[in-house]
Amino acid sequence: MKHYISLGAGVQSSAMALMAAHGEIEPMPEAAIFADTQAEPQSVYDWLDWLEKQLPFPVYRVTAGDLRADSLEMKTTKDGREITRTLIPFFTRAVDGTLGKIPYRTCTFDYKIRPITKKAKELLHLKRNEQDTVVTQWIGISLDESKRMKPSREKWSEHRWPLIEMRMTRQSCKEWMQAKGYPEPPRSACVFCPFHSNKEWQRLKTQEPAEFERADQFERELQTSKARTENMKSVPFLHRSCVPIGEVDTRSDFDKGQLPLWDDECEGMCGV
Repeated sequence: MKHYISLGAGVQSSAMALMAAHGEIEPMPEAAIFADTQAEPQSVYDWLDWLEKQLPFPVYRVTAGDLRADSLEMKTTKDGREITRTLIPFFTRAVDGTLGKIPYRTCTFDYKIRPITKKAKELLHLKRNEQDTVVTQWIGISLDESKRMKPSREKWSEHRWPLIEMRMTRQSCKEWMQAKGYPEPPRSACVFCPFHSNKEWQRLKTQEPAEFERADQFERELQTSKARTENMKSVPFLHRSCVPIGEVDTRSDFDKGQLPLWDDECEGMCGV
Protein backbone atom coordinates (compact mmCIF):
# COMPACT_ATOMS: atom_id res chain seq x y z
CA MET A 1 0.00 0.00 0.00
CA LYS A 2 1.35 3.39 -1.06
CA HIS A 3 -1.72 5.61 -0.87
CA TYR A 4 -4.85 5.44 1.31
CA ILE A 5 -7.74 7.74 2.14
CA SER A 6 -8.67 8.85 5.63
CA LEU A 7 -12.41 8.55 5.12
CA GLY A 8 -14.64 10.63 7.39
CA ALA A 9 -17.70 9.83 5.21
CA GLY A 10 -18.68 13.48 5.06
CA VAL A 11 -18.89 15.73 2.00
CA GLN A 12 -15.20 16.31 1.36
CA SER A 13 -13.69 12.87 1.91
CA SER A 14 -16.60 11.23 0.07
CA ALA A 15 -16.11 13.52 -2.94
CA MET A 16 -12.37 12.88 -2.82
CA ALA A 17 -12.87 9.10 -2.77
CA LEU A 18 -15.33 9.22 -5.66
CA MET A 19 -13.04 11.50 -7.66
CA ALA A 20 -10.27 8.96 -7.18
CA ALA A 21 -12.65 6.24 -8.36
CA HIS A 22 -13.27 8.31 -11.52
CA GLY A 23 -9.53 8.70 -12.08
CA GLU A 24 -9.63 12.45 -11.45
CA ILE A 25 -7.11 12.14 -8.62
CA GLU A 26 -4.09 9.93 -9.16
CA PRO A 27 -2.75 7.47 -8.36
CA MET A 28 -5.64 5.23 -7.40
CA PRO A 29 -5.48 4.68 -3.61
CA GLU A 30 -5.29 1.09 -2.45
CA ALA A 31 -7.69 1.56 0.46
CA ALA A 32 -9.80 3.91 2.56
CA ILE A 33 -10.03 3.74 6.35
CA PHE A 34 -13.04 4.94 8.33
CA ALA A 35 -12.64 5.41 12.10
CA ASP A 36 -15.96 4.77 13.83
CA THR A 37 -16.54 6.53 17.15
CA GLN A 38 -19.83 4.60 17.38
CA ALA A 39 -21.49 7.97 17.88
CA GLU A 40 -22.24 9.11 14.32
CA PRO A 41 -25.86 9.63 13.24
CA GLN A 42 -27.44 6.71 11.40
CA SER A 43 -27.42 8.75 8.19
CA VAL A 44 -23.61 8.55 8.12
CA TYR A 45 -23.59 4.76 8.47
CA ASP A 46 -26.25 4.46 5.77
CA TRP A 47 -24.19 6.70 3.51
CA LEU A 48 -21.04 4.70 4.15
CA ASP A 49 -22.86 1.49 3.21
CA TRP A 50 -23.78 3.12 -0.11
CA LEU A 51 -20.36 4.69 -0.70
CA GLU A 52 -18.48 1.42 -0.26
CA LYS A 53 -20.36 -0.03 -3.24
CA GLN A 54 -19.21 2.85 -5.47
CA LEU A 55 -15.48 2.51 -4.82
CA PRO A 56 -13.01 0.17 -6.57
CA PHE A 57 -10.86 -0.11 -3.45
CA PRO A 58 -11.75 -1.54 -0.04
CA VAL A 59 -13.04 0.52 2.87
CA TYR A 60 -11.84 -0.66 6.26
CA ARG A 61 -13.92 0.26 9.30
CA VAL A 62 -11.98 0.50 12.55
CA THR A 63 -12.92 1.61 16.05
CA ALA A 64 -11.28 2.40 19.36
CA GLY A 65 -14.52 1.83 21.22
CA ASP A 66 -17.78 3.57 22.08
CA LEU A 67 -17.00 7.27 22.63
CA ARG A 68 -20.34 7.91 24.32
CA ALA A 69 -20.02 5.06 26.82
CA ASP A 70 -16.37 5.81 27.49
CA SER A 71 -17.16 9.48 28.17
CA LEU A 72 -19.70 8.51 30.83
CA GLU A 73 -17.77 5.69 32.49
CA MET A 74 -17.06 6.30 36.15
CA LYS A 75 -13.67 5.19 37.46
CA THR A 76 -12.46 4.95 41.04
CA THR A 77 -8.93 6.05 41.87
CA LYS A 78 -6.69 4.25 44.35
CA ASP A 79 -7.58 6.81 46.99
CA GLY A 80 -11.32 6.22 46.47
CA ARG A 81 -12.20 9.27 44.37
CA GLU A 82 -14.69 8.90 41.50
CA ILE A 83 -13.61 10.44 38.21
CA THR A 84 -14.54 10.42 34.53
CA ARG A 85 -12.26 11.01 31.59
CA THR A 86 -12.65 14.25 29.64
CA LEU A 87 -12.75 12.79 26.14
CA ILE A 88 -14.78 15.52 24.41
CA PRO A 89 -14.73 19.31 24.78
CA PHE A 90 -17.73 21.07 26.30
CA PHE A 91 -18.99 24.39 27.60
CA THR A 92 -19.46 24.99 31.31
CA ARG A 93 -21.55 27.00 33.75
CA ALA A 94 -20.16 27.47 37.25
CA VAL A 95 -22.18 27.69 40.44
CA ASP A 96 -21.94 31.49 40.33
CA GLY A 97 -23.22 31.52 36.74
CA THR A 98 -19.87 32.12 35.08
CA LEU A 99 -19.69 30.60 31.61
CA GLY A 100 -16.56 28.84 30.41
CA LYS A 101 -15.34 25.91 28.39
CA ILE A 102 -13.22 22.80 28.68
CA PRO A 103 -11.25 22.72 25.41
CA TYR A 104 -9.11 19.75 26.40
CA ARG A 105 -10.17 16.44 24.88
CA THR A 106 -8.74 13.30 23.33
CA CYS A 107 -11.61 12.21 21.09
CA THR A 108 -9.97 13.14 17.78
CA PHE A 109 -6.63 11.56 18.55
CA ASP A 110 -7.81 8.47 20.43
CA TYR A 111 -10.93 7.67 18.41
CA LYS A 112 -9.94 8.91 14.93
CA ILE A 113 -6.21 9.29 14.39
CA ARG A 114 -4.94 6.40 16.50
CA PRO A 115 -7.20 3.63 15.09
CA ILE A 116 -6.56 4.80 11.51
CA THR A 117 -2.81 4.81 12.13
CA LYS A 118 -2.98 1.36 13.69
CA LYS A 119 -4.84 -0.05 10.68
CA ALA A 120 -2.46 1.61 8.22
CA LYS A 121 0.52 0.04 9.99
CA GLU A 122 -1.23 -3.32 9.86
CA LEU A 123 -1.89 -3.02 6.11
CA LEU A 124 1.70 -1.93 5.51
CA HIS A 125 3.19 -4.78 7.51
CA LEU A 126 5.38 -2.04 8.93
CA LYS A 127 8.59 -3.20 10.54
CA ARG A 128 9.56 -1.94 13.99
CA ASN A 129 11.47 1.36 13.90
CA GLU A 130 10.99 1.74 10.14
CA GLN A 131 11.63 5.43 9.46
CA ASP A 132 11.48 6.02 5.72
CA THR A 133 8.25 7.43 4.29
CA VAL A 134 6.38 4.48 2.86
CA VAL A 135 2.77 5.66 2.60
CA THR A 136 0.76 8.77 1.70
CA GLN A 137 -2.43 9.46 3.63
CA TRP A 138 -5.03 11.49 1.76
CA ILE A 139 -7.08 13.81 3.96
CA GLY A 140 -10.24 15.49 2.68
CA ILE A 141 -9.69 19.02 3.89
CA SER A 142 -11.02 21.55 1.39
CA LEU A 143 -9.66 24.97 0.47
CA ASP A 144 -12.02 26.82 2.81
CA GLU A 145 -10.69 24.76 5.74
CA SER A 146 -7.00 24.93 4.88
CA LYS A 147 -6.09 26.06 8.41
CA ARG A 148 -6.81 22.49 9.53
CA MET A 149 -3.87 21.12 7.53
CA LYS A 150 -1.25 19.53 9.76
CA PRO A 151 1.80 17.41 8.99
CA SER A 152 1.89 13.74 9.85
CA ARG A 153 3.03 12.69 13.31
CA GLU A 154 4.53 9.51 11.86
CA LYS A 155 7.93 9.42 10.19
CA TRP A 156 6.80 6.56 7.94
CA SER A 157 3.80 8.52 6.62
CA GLU A 158 3.12 11.80 4.87
CA HIS A 159 -0.12 13.73 4.45
CA ARG A 160 -1.62 14.81 1.17
CA TRP A 161 -4.60 17.12 0.66
CA PRO A 162 -5.91 16.52 -2.89
CA LEU A 163 -8.82 18.94 -2.54
CA ILE A 164 -6.41 21.74 -1.62
CA GLU A 165 -4.30 20.86 -4.66
CA MET A 166 -7.41 21.14 -6.84
CA ARG A 167 -8.54 24.38 -5.17
CA MET A 168 -11.86 22.79 -4.23
CA THR A 169 -14.12 24.11 -1.48
CA ARG A 170 -16.78 22.17 0.38
CA GLN A 171 -19.38 23.73 -1.92
CA SER A 172 -17.51 22.74 -5.07
CA CYS A 173 -17.34 19.18 -3.72
CA LYS A 174 -21.13 19.22 -3.46
CA GLU A 175 -21.41 20.64 -6.99
CA TRP A 176 -19.08 17.96 -8.38
CA MET A 177 -21.17 15.21 -6.80
CA GLN A 178 -24.39 16.76 -8.07
CA ALA A 179 -22.97 16.98 -11.61
CA LYS A 180 -22.13 13.26 -11.43
CA GLY A 181 -25.64 12.41 -10.29
CA TYR A 182 -24.60 11.42 -6.77
CA PRO A 183 -26.72 12.20 -3.71
CA GLU A 184 -25.39 14.71 -1.19
CA PRO A 185 -23.58 13.13 1.76
CA PRO A 186 -24.68 13.87 5.32
CA ARG A 187 -22.46 15.87 7.63
CA SER A 188 -20.07 13.55 9.42
CA ALA A 189 -19.73 14.26 13.14
CA CYS A 190 -20.68 12.68 16.44
CA VAL A 191 -24.31 13.46 17.30
CA PHE A 192 -23.24 15.20 20.52
CA CYS A 193 -20.27 17.13 19.11
CA PRO A 194 -20.09 20.61 20.76
CA PHE A 195 -18.70 22.01 17.47
CA HIS A 196 -22.19 21.79 15.93
CA SER A 197 -23.58 25.09 14.69
CA ASN A 198 -27.21 26.00 15.33
CA LYS A 199 -27.88 25.00 11.73
CA GLU A 200 -26.59 21.48 12.38
CA TRP A 201 -28.47 21.17 15.67
CA GLN A 202 -31.63 22.25 13.86
CA ARG A 203 -30.98 19.74 11.07
CA LEU A 204 -30.62 16.94 13.59
CA LYS A 205 -33.75 18.04 15.43
CA THR A 206 -35.94 18.14 12.31
CA GLN A 207 -34.39 15.51 10.02
CA GLU A 208 -33.00 12.99 12.51
CA PRO A 209 -35.00 13.52 15.72
CA ALA A 210 -33.89 10.19 17.21
CA GLU A 211 -30.27 11.33 16.91
CA PHE A 212 -31.09 14.70 18.47
CA GLU A 213 -32.69 12.84 21.36
CA ARG A 214 -29.46 10.82 21.71
CA ALA A 215 -27.53 14.07 22.07
CA ASP A 216 -30.03 15.43 24.59
CA GLN A 217 -29.85 12.22 26.62
CA PHE A 218 -26.06 12.19 26.47
CA GLU A 219 -25.86 15.77 27.78
CA ARG A 220 -28.05 14.89 30.76
CA GLU A 221 -26.04 11.77 31.51
CA LEU A 222 -22.77 13.70 31.16
CA GLN A 223 -24.01 16.28 33.66
CA THR A 224 -24.98 13.53 36.08
CA SER A 225 -21.64 11.75 35.82
CA LYS A 226 -19.60 14.94 36.15
CA ALA A 227 -21.65 15.97 39.21
CA ARG A 228 -20.46 12.79 40.92
CA THR A 229 -16.79 13.60 40.42
CA GLU A 230 -14.77 15.55 42.94
CA ASN A 231 -12.75 17.52 40.42
CA MET A 232 -15.63 18.95 38.35
CA LYS A 233 -17.76 21.62 40.01
CA SER A 234 -19.14 23.29 36.87
CA VAL A 235 -22.03 21.90 34.81
CA PRO A 236 -21.12 20.75 31.27
CA PHE A 237 -23.21 21.68 28.21
CA LEU A 238 -23.10 20.90 24.51
CA HIS A 239 -24.17 24.40 23.40
CA ARG A 240 -22.15 27.54 24.12
CA SER A 241 -25.21 29.28 25.57
CA CYS A 242 -25.02 26.75 28.44
CA VAL A 243 -28.71 26.07 28.03
CA PRO A 244 -29.77 22.39 27.82
CA ILE A 245 -29.64 21.41 24.16
CA GLY A 246 -33.26 20.30 24.25
CA GLU A 247 -34.27 23.85 25.22
CA VAL A 248 -32.04 25.85 22.84
CA ASP A 249 -33.81 27.71 20.04
CA THR A 250 -31.71 26.20 17.28
CA ARG A 251 -33.67 28.16 14.66
CA SER A 252 -31.86 31.32 15.72
CA ASP A 253 -28.68 32.60 14.10
CA PHE A 254 -27.00 32.47 17.50
CA ASP A 255 -23.47 31.63 16.52
CA LYS A 256 -23.14 30.83 12.80
CA GLY A 257 -20.96 27.93 13.84
CA GLN A 258 -19.04 27.45 17.05
CA LEU A 259 -15.68 26.41 15.61
CA PRO A 260 -13.95 29.80 16.06
CA LEU A 261 -14.53 29.55 19.81
CA TRP A 262 -11.82 26.93 20.12
CA ASP A 263 -8.14 27.65 19.66
CA ASP A 264 -7.43 24.19 18.22
CA GLU A 265 -10.68 23.04 16.65
CA CYS A 266 -9.43 19.62 15.73
CA GLU A 267 -6.46 17.73 14.41
CA GLY A 268 -7.59 17.77 10.80
CA MET A 269 -9.41 14.44 10.94
CA CYS A 270 -13.02 14.95 12.12
CA GLY A 271 -16.06 15.77 10.08
CA VAL A 272 -14.63 15.52 6.56
